[in-house]
Order: sequence, then structure tokens, then C-alpha cells
Amino acid sequence: MPVDFTAIDFETANRSSASACSVGLVKVRDGRPVDEAYWLIKPPFPHDEFSEWNVRIHGITPDQVTDAPLWRDLLPEFAEFAGDDWLVAHNAGFDMNVLRGLADAFGVDAPNHRYLCSLQVARSTYHLDSYRLPVAAMAAGFEDFSHHNALDDSRACAAIVAHAAKRHEADDLDALARSTKARIGTIGTVATREHRADHGPMALQ
Repeated sequence: MPVDFTAIDFETANRSSASACSVGLVKVRDGRPVDEAYWLIKPPFPHDEFSEWNVRIHGITPDQVTDAPLWRDLLPEFAEFAGDDWLVAHNAGFDMNVLRGLADAFGVDAPNHRYLCSLQVARSTYHLDSYRLPVAAMAAGFEDFSHHNALDDSRACAAIVAHAAKRHEADDLDALARSTKARIGTIGTVATREHRADHGPMALQ
């Protein structure tokens, strides 16, 4: 089905949502991956301490990001890559919180996107014992990838959403969300505009 979106996955140095140390992106057009990007990221102080647990999970060490760009320096490339796409991620709340945490850390606006969670989509598409990314990806026919590599995880997420769209005969992510009862999320000023549309002018804090 002709679904278009950008899949995204972050890995973090520690429990802070502003400690992103890598990001993977996969652009999908008409249900097929057409472009991808992967960047190591230098976490900003004071979010730059690497926990032993996180390093064990993704294998990225402080030495590997010493000369990596900060997120604020990658923002123009991210904006060019993602454009106005919907974002999709597995357990999307985590990755959207990273985008918000990075925006707060650098005093910039969060990027403006609607998003969909492939975990929620998978739960309404497959009958599995577990809906962890490797298991759901296998159900979508995507196997043998390096879990917790941000680019590989984005590829797996993209495969799940594209496969689910075919299963549900959905020709866009709005239709897929309706079919799977997955929540449509918003980030950035998209969220602000939609809040105002639903609830009227926002009160000043």
C-alpha cells in the first residue's frame, strides 16, 4: 500500500531523554524504503555520562562520540530528511520524549510531526507472545538485524508499519491508525495547533 513516513530510532547514553548518542532514520515512500541516515550524536552536558547498562545494550562508548556533532548541529539535516513526514517508532513515546528532551536541552523548538507507534500497530496486527521489536519485525518478514543499532531498528520499524498497512489495506497512516486503533501522536507546534483546535485558545501559564 502507498504509505509514506519516516521511521526513527534513538539510542541514549543514560536514562536522560536528552542523552541521545545515535539516531537512525529510514524514509518510506509507497511502502518501500527509499533513503536512510545514521548519525552518532554527542550528548550535551550535563546529560553526557554513559551508563554501563546503556553501553552494554547498544555498544556505543564515550570515545566514539567525542567528535560527533551535537543534536542542534544535526537539526537542519534532520529537518531536510524528515520533511513533513509522519514519524514512526517502536514504543514511540520513548523516541518522541528524546526529541522533546533534546529540544529542551538546547533551547530550541521540538520538530513538528505527527507520529504513530509501531508497537501499538503490531499488537493489533499480529498474534504474538511478545511484541518486542525483533519479534514483531520477524512477523513482518524482517529478520537478522542488529537490535539496538539505531539504523537497523528504524529499518525493522519501517518494515512492520509497511507490512501492517498491507494487512489492513490502509493507504495512509491515518487509515492504519483507525484500523489498528493506534493512537496518533503529535509533537512540536503540530501538537499546540491541534490542542487549540480541540480546546480553544490555550491559557497562559
